[in-house]
Amino acid sequence: MAKADVSFLAFFLMWAKLMRWTVPLLHVRICQWLENCDDPVRVLMVFRGAAKSTIYAVYKAWKLYRNRDNRSLVWAADDQLATKLTRDTLNVLRRHPLTRGMLPPKPGAQSFWVIGAADMRNPSMQAVGVNGNATGSRADDVDFDDVEVPKNIKTPEARANLRMKTEESTHIAVPGAQETWVGTPHTHDSVYTELIEGGAAVLKIPLFENAKRYTEADTKTRYTFDFDVGPDGLYVMVGIGKFSRMLVEGTDYTVAGRAVVFKKPPRAVLDIYGSCAWPERFTRADIENRRKKTKTLNAWDSQYMLHAKPIHETRLNPDRMIPYDIEPTVRRANGEIMLMLGGVRLVGVKARWDCSLGKIKSDASAVSIIFTDEAGRLYWHRAEALTGELEEFAPDGRTLIGGQVKQLIDLMKPLSVPNVVIETNGAGGFVPAIALKHLKAHGMSVTADHTKENKQKRILDAFEPPLSSEFLWAHTSVIEGPAYDQMMEFNPDKTDQPDDYIDSAAGAIAATPVRIGRVSGIQDTKQLHDWRPDSGVYEVALEH
Repeated sequence: MAKADVSFLAFFLMWAKLMRWTVPLLHVRICQWLENCDDPVRVLMVFRGAAKSTIYAVYKAWKLYRNRDNRSLVWAADDQLATKLTRDTLNVLRRHPLTRGMLPPKPGAQSFWVIGAADMRNPSMQAVGVNGNATGSRADDVDFDDVEVPKNIKTPEARANLRMKTEESTHIAVPGAQETWVGTPHTHDSVYTELIEGGAAVLKIPLFENAKRYTEADTKTRYTFDFDVGPDGLYVMVGIGKFSRMLVEGTDYTVAGRAVVFKKPPRAVLDIYGSCAWPERFTRADIENRRKKTKTLNAWDSQYMLHAKPIHETRLNPDRMIPYDIEPTVRRANGEIMLMLGGVRLVGVKARWDCSLGKIKSDASAVSIIFTDEAGRLYWHRAEALTGELEEFAPDGRTLIGGQVKQLIDLMKPLSVPNVVIETNGAGGFVPAIALKHLKAHGMSVTADHTKENKQKRILDAFEPPLSSEFLWAHTSVIEGPAYDQMMEFNPDKTDQPDDYIDSAAGAIAATPVRIGRVSGIQDTKQLHDWRPDSGVYEVALEH
């Protein structure tokens, strides 16, 4: 049963008049996009507090006004959150001048049918949490309203579960159905980012259209920005959390062209913003209050500027690593063997293996290999997981043909790595002796290491200095692997988190400077190249 055409914007303005709302341009943009965007998958990302879910509830009522046979499945992070949208829609249907009389006397909040709906098996609207059961449902619209929230994206496994659950929409949606995702990102690999990269239509409205950040405003008094100042002026803020401030032009700073000028350096994170999306509602005082109640820059950036970041502060930002995609090569020059990475001479290496025997909930059996050059730069070349049994033998019972030790040899040998440090905490206590009996036949040695230092502190101490000094490079295989996520999500306040790859790398970094033991010959004689410099020892001092 279809109604005559009434635009959604007109429908919304009627509702806004009834509710005595002042409608900003921001809401007009959202209304027009919702009505006119016909893409099969679309993403509506608007900053926190902008009333996007409220507008979407009015939109759902308009859809039913236009066509009482329309069927919607609402998915949210949990059942309670999902029913917020259906309750809001019911309220609009009851009170809007164009929809009065469409509801039965006692419609349910979890699911309901409007009067005149043809399909009595599938409700006009049904609300389900992502972990709920929607099997067997059919829908013309699948609405994901705040499906990504902090509690369901804390780990890669949780995010994988979220994606698996929402994939059920493929089987629920009828041909020609439309998916709409409404929310803000809460992690660096947000489902919204993935959808947009996959071709979904998007309307993205951050709190500020223009932004410029200085993470360290410690020395200068003049900071430039690259956008025009709008009619609402600049929004200049320093810090984050309870010590943050919204600065006042003429008192705290002056504007000279496209530069903010201070009498003294701000000595804090400096954000220069322009063109607020809703300046009538989000006054400077309100924005400052929100900034003070936001604990981390990541949380601010994700919820108000719509950048896909974890909401906790990233201590080990993997984007500060410098990527490369070449392999070391052995060269002979002036009677000397050198190991080169492109045009850079490598002078040291450290490999560390944090062994795991594959028990349930145990860490991966992670190996990291890190080279150093003459300038002290670090090159994280491998971050690999070894799998299976420690040793696998041929029928003769002596020839090693597989297992973790064989994988370790295959990893180290092509890179001319002469030694591996094996952590002996936990399951690794007996591993060094087993590994040594096989590695020594290939000119490699083994060092056992038992660590007593707090792991979180050890990881921070190893990674933070080279990251802050841009002294840590990483092979693309490392950046594209699980180590990237572990760095991004690392929280020093948590003891139970995936950190096996960064823990092994931290041990390798902490062990530099390293002495490269002397080995000679070539690989086809089961020995490694001696690529060390004549002195044999290089010490690297990193600034803390």
